[in-house]
Amino acid sequence: MVGRVPIIEQCTVSSGVNNDVTVEKLSDYLVRNENLVFPHRHNFYHFLLFTAGSGQHTIDFEAFDIESWQIYFMSPGQIHTWSFEGDMEGYVVNFNKDLFKTLLINPDYLSHFSFFSGVVKDEVFVVDIDKQKIVEDVLEKMRHHQNDKGFISTSLLYLFHLLEAGRERNTTFEANRYNHTLLRNFLQLIELNYRKLRLPKDYASLLYITPNHLNALCKELLGMSAGEVIRDRVILEAKRLLVIRDFSIAEIAYELNFNDNSYFTKFFKKIEGMTPEEFRKKNYNYGK
Repeated sequence: MVGRVPIIEQCTVSSGVNNDVTVEKLSDYLVRNENLVFPHRHNFYHFLLFTAGSGQHTIDFEAFDIESWQIYFMSPGQIHTWSFEGDMEGYVVNFNKDLFKTLLINPDYLSHFSFFSGVVKDEVFVVDIDKQKIVEDVLEKMRHHQNDKGFISTSLLYLFHLLEAGRERNTTFEANRYNHTLLRNFLQLIELNYRKLRLPKDYASLLYITPNHLNALCKELLGMSAGEVIRDRVILEAKRLLVIRDFSIAEIAYELNFNDNSYFTKFFKKIEGMTPEEFRKKNYNYGK
């Protein structure tokens, strides 16, 4: 039977100390999860800090070479895999999406941080040298106090604010607060509506701005048009479904609200330079 890209639950990879959050050394995590080298996705939030080692990791089909003090963040549902070389050192943090439920009034609070934007290039970065010692100290304290949910929650939020403040000035969300909020809302609206709404004017209307304003905002902060941002999200979902091989091309076209299979194929090939079937064959190892 052809398999799906597996969804990993936190209880299957955690050390069993706390059901809501796990903080541990990367070396220990890899010993316990030595077989977790296949493409997979999580139903929890996950971030990993490399302090030593090399190799490559991939998030939603974008590959990154590992370097010292690189950190990556992943939200539930993203597909990733890794190929490590040498002795790996660092920290792994997995936490439940409801961890901050009793601490924060706003359920979308995490989306205020650029590395939880859903834009892969903003989810992977190197920690500034002047932040490295304090980041490691915080993670070490969290590792030794995992039973204290209040301490872990507040420490994580402190860490997120520290890392956000340390981002390079050319990061996607380094703009004024109004543009930051507009772009974040646009990305959230795409996440909710990309199967049905494909035109920038539809999203501009929901945001109460003009299509030209939305397009200018995307070009300034993301370096691409609003239409490209929307199409990229559709393509990403198509890729995710294509590596789940018990979906036919026709079923994927239907799932993504295309009128017919041929139109979906033309749409995909125009952007990716290959047909959906060719992409599936190229990524044959996914989901095996």
